[in-house]
Amino acid sequence: MSNRLIAALLALLLAACQQKEQARPALWQLDGPNGERAWLLGTIHALPNPISLDSPAFDRATAEATGLVVEVAALDDDKRTALAFHSLSAVAAAPPITARASELDRPVLLKLLTEAKIPADSFNQMDTWAAALMLGQAVSARSGDDSGNGADRLVLKEMKGKPLAEFEGAERQLAIFDALPEAEQRDLLSAVIRSASTAREDGRKLQQAWLRGDAAALAALDHQGLLADPELREALLVRRNEAWIAQLLPMLRRGEKPLVAVGTLHLVGQDGLVTRLEAQGFRVTRLQ
Repeated sequence: MSNRLIAALLALLLAACQQKEQARPALWQLDGPNGERAWLLGTIHALPNPISLDSPAFDRATAEATGLVVEVAALDDDKRTALAFHSLSAVAAAPPITARASELDRPVLLKLLTEAKIPADSFNQMDTWAAALMLGQAVSARSGDDSGNGADRLVLKEMKGKPLAEFEGAERQLAIFDALPEAEQRDLLSAVIRSASTAREDGRKLQQAWLRGDAAALAALDHQGLLADPELREALLVRRNEAWIAQLLPMLRRGEKPLVAVGTLHLVGQDGLVTRLEAQGFRVTRLQ
């Protein structure tokens, strides 16, 4: 037996034996006065290890749901996302990134750029919101998390073959950032810089709360980081939740019974979808 064949067999054996972490994210069932039904599942985009979502409640919801609704359907279409990002963010010239950061944030910013090996002039033809997202991505990359382990991708696989709809899509999602006034874009940059030192710890807290379905812990986290800024919170969470409900209600009236799988912080707290839908007369039952 060749060494190459032995290596391939070992790789297959290791993959088969890899233990997946059992996740029990919060899952709700939504029931309306006229027989409407849907399920609400909070997702997380990246995790350090592969997970399993299998549970009686999750399996029943995916079996009974007539379709899936997510924020962005084409998660694997990196080319399309990159084109949308460039189209929205490109400018002929912009002030240096150090000039767009506050004087207080500049030392930390320079340290982040050095650690990530990103030249400061990389952002000279980019809107501030895009620079902030790119910097945030560089910070997140150090955590070891993998978007391939994300719950959003796993749910897409589990529901493959059923109708798929999206609330926003990559272009519309990025357009939300592009529409922010410059002052708010700079607040976004500041929030990314200031959260960098605790990004790994904060990310782990979010992941652990999500894995065990701790809605109270998640609700406590939804006023931190970017969402601690009132204007950013309004644009990135509150108004988006309102727009999603406006799209969901017609689906329910048409008799669709979708599984709605969106970022977990969009579901919890006073501004979350669960509370807002209850206020509109729906009965929301926690399944797990």
